[in-house]
Amino acid sequence: MLEGLLIGLQTALSLQNLLLVIGGCLIGTFIGMLPGLGPMSIISIMIPVAISMGDPSGALILLAGVYYGAIFGGSTSSILLNAPGVAGTVASAFDGYPMAQQGKAGKALTIAAVSSFAGGTIGAVLLMIFAPALSSVALLFHSAEYFALMVVGLSAIAAFAGSGQVAKAMMMTVLGLILATVGEGALFNLPRFTMGIMDLQSGFGFITLAMAMFALPEAIFLVLKPKVIEGDGGEIKDLRITKDEAKSIAPVIGRQSIQGFFIGVLPGAGATIASFLGYAVERNLSTKEEQEEFGKGSIKGLAAPETANNAACTGSFVPLLTLGIPGSGTTAILLGALIALNVTPGPRLMIDQPQVFWAVIMSMFIGNLILLILNLPLIPYIAKVLSVPRNYLIPFILFFTLMGAYIGQNNATELLMLVGFGVCATALRFANYPLAPLLIGFILGGMLEDNFARSMQLYDGVAFIWERPMTLGLLVLAVILVILPSFRARRAKLKRKGVADGD
Repeated sequence: MLEGLLIGLQTALSLQNLLLVIGGCLIGTFIGMLPGLGPMSIISIMIPVAISMGDPSGALILLAGVYYGAIFGGSTSSILLNAPGVAGTVASAFDGYPMAQQGKAGKALTIAAVSSFAGGTIGAVLLMIFAPALSSVALLFHSAEYFALMVVGLSAIAAFAGSGQVAKAMMMTVLGLILATVGEGALFNLPRFTMGIMDLQSGFGFITLAMAMFALPEAIFLVLKPKVIEGDGGEIKDLRITKDEAKSIAPVIGRQSIQGFFIGVLPGAGATIASFLGYAVERNLSTKEEQEEFGKGSIKGLAAPETANNAACTGSFVPLLTLGIPGSGTTAILLGALIALNVTPGPRLMIDQPQVFWAVIMSMFIGNLILLILNLPLIPYIAKVLSVPRNYLIPFILFFTLMGAYIGQNNATELLMLVGFGVCATALRFANYPLAPLLIGFILGGMLEDNFARSMQLYDGVAFIWERPMTLGLLVLAVILVILPSFRARRAKLKRKGVADGD
């Protein structure tokens, strides 16, 4: 390992590769800030540039920098505009945006930057130590385990439901799962629930739905509630994290760096499910008083998903480099770039081309440090987006919302869907229905169905549930995660009743 680290350090610290890391991080950060242009889009655009370089180490360093730079920067639009353009930063909006509304935009961006840096750096350390061993663990996960893992992800909806809202959250999750079934099915490549509309054959776009659930209702609310516009939300203060706040989020960052990394190792899980599970776990571990702050501007609620999604991005390189299995759409594009550069990822990559494997790992340490150095001084200027009068901010939000939806599918029909979903989401928000569970159901619905269909085919029915102990264990965990909040609420109610009777 020591020899590999020295080779990686020597390769990553060459002037050309250092410039590539800096360039990749800069491009990724600014692209991540724009809703609608996620890492997949920009990496696809950058592949011809990377391949033309001819050097596999430099090409992968550039593309990896763009990848974690986009996730790093994706939190900015989530926090400031409630417009998550990247699936992995949806959970960051739940507490980041309320903090921005409370005049703590600077602090929210600082927490996001520090959490992202810590998650990415700890993830890189774990990647360096565990990559060879974890490649064999990842092979133990088959379709049945991935189906159970998606169910665990869906069980996190209890964490996004307020007091007495678990039933509403479940209804919204089911609605999200229903929306995920539109388009071609997992078992048969035939269109379903498309109502004869050709543009629906590939299903609803994630960007369109994310913008409709969060950004568009925000713009509509600013129009419907003029008194909100008059408030001064643009004052930038409290950029620093206090000692007490640092003590509060330090355990969260530690736990979610490890949990996020291991979720990222599993092909198909990725940053999105890591961020949702991170948020759910930390809410369940918090005290009752802290739980009530979640969704209203909790620093733990922001630190958890930001740490988990960056650690998961690093973890996703384990199956990519050691098994040649892409863990997400983005790493699938990276796999294509590696093959185009005549690099064969797999168990022999560390032996045959150690400079490629170790250079990527060392560039992650350098890249995360560069991202922190780039982002921290810019926070006061980025946060000034909120100093724009709300009257002018409405068309700004609408422009990025419409642009993001159109670029996502390059289809004008998406704009009609965006408006339709946006109006429905606004009505649901007025009725006090949580919108996050709907998006979770939609994101995980496709993967859930695909893996369930494969498992049913392999085991001739639902026998896989009890035939595979790991699957059964994960499903039991999901049931516990759903029941636990209701049990806690009931116990607290009985406790209060007992105190009242005692009086």
